Amino acid sequence: MSSENLPQSPEQQPRKPRVAVVFGGRSSEHGISVVTAGAVLRAIDRTKYDVLPVGITTDGRWALTADEPERMAITDRRTPSVEQLADSTEGGVVLSVDPANREVVYSEPGAVPKALGEVDVVFPMLHGPYGEDGTLQGLLELSGVPYVGSGVLASAVGQDKEYMKRVFISFGLPVGPYTVIRPREWELDPSAARKKIIDFAGEHGWPLFIKPARAGSSIGITKVDDISGLDEAITEAQRHDPKILVESLLRGREIECGVLEFEDGPRASVPAEIPPVTAHEFYDFEAKYIDSAAGLVPAPLTEEQTAEVRRLAVEAFDAASCEGLVRADFFLTEDGEFVINEINTMPGFTPISMYPRMWQESGVGYSELVDRLIQAALRRSTGLR
Repeated sequence: MSSENLPQSPEQQPRKPRVAVVFGGRSSEHGISVVTAGAVLRAIDRTKYDVLPVGITTDGRWALTADEPERMAITDRRTPSVEQLADSTEGGVVLSVDPANREVVYSEPGAVPKALGEVDVVFPMLHGPYGEDGTLQGLLELSGVPYVGSGVLASAVGQDKEYMKRVFISFGLPVGPYTVIRPREWELDPSAARKKIIDFAGEHGWPLFIKPARAGSSIGITKVDDISGLDEAITEAQRHDPKILVESLLRGREIECGVLEFEDGPRASVPAEIPPVTAHEFYDFEAKYIDSAAGLVPAPLTEEQTAEVRRLAVEAFDAASCEGLVRADFFLTEDGEFVINEINTMPGFTPISMYPRMWQESGVGYSELVDRLIQAALRRSTGLR
């Protein structure tokens, strides 16, 4: 009998790729990150991949957590935390920054560090600063570990709404009116900064949306109907980011479109529409995650409108040099024109999130979607590309 026909011993059998699902983090979107990671953990094919859940606490500690996605759900209108899931209040997970060594080590005070094995790919389910903004991506580049999603530049651009808009404008994509108040402007002359916003309202009209420039999940956003609510809105936005973005109201329909990287390049999903949310001023955090506002998938658009928004979504993906996935958010104005509001380089994967729902309607189920993202990451190298 030929040796090549003999059954392989366990030592000879190729091991499954190991996926570290990293979640939580230091941003105000910590809880939603945990919920998102729980959904992804449930969906990963365990016959195809080994999984290592790693949570980052709100103070930045990398903690080893149990693989228990059922504990990672919104309960009684409250989001979970890594602190609730961590195996230890002191132990920490360390990823080597040596590209030749992908081994993960776990250590606790007074104990011998324990090797947890090598990681082949990281699935970073982090939202907001210190995770989605290029910081974690930079660490993974230094470590030589492939990861799901966009690289350092695209992640940073996708997180900072000011520079995102600047990139879109430079590529000829339609963007609505906005202005920015930088931290130094506010520190040097708050009255002048406030007047800048009022002058913007004088040109474009009330209401305005006051936003943290580098946050997501609609956290910290206030719709301001007149000057009386301006100071409170500024304070709320600055609780999450010292740089604030001011946008005028665009009257029209809210349309979203998902982009996914396939072997032959990025493709757009069928679009979705976020209908008016009667119980909320706008599609805010409570509407998205607590009250589960329902989107229309697919969006009731004409064939021409569907083709146009899909084209614009892929253009936005390419303009920001994105990889893996993006959710692109648009307004379809009363004039019938699409205006891009923003992209999200790591959109939510909760059971009610629009990104997986759009791809489900496009023929890519949840588990296949997760698998495609992991496979796309495994195909890419780290470093310049």
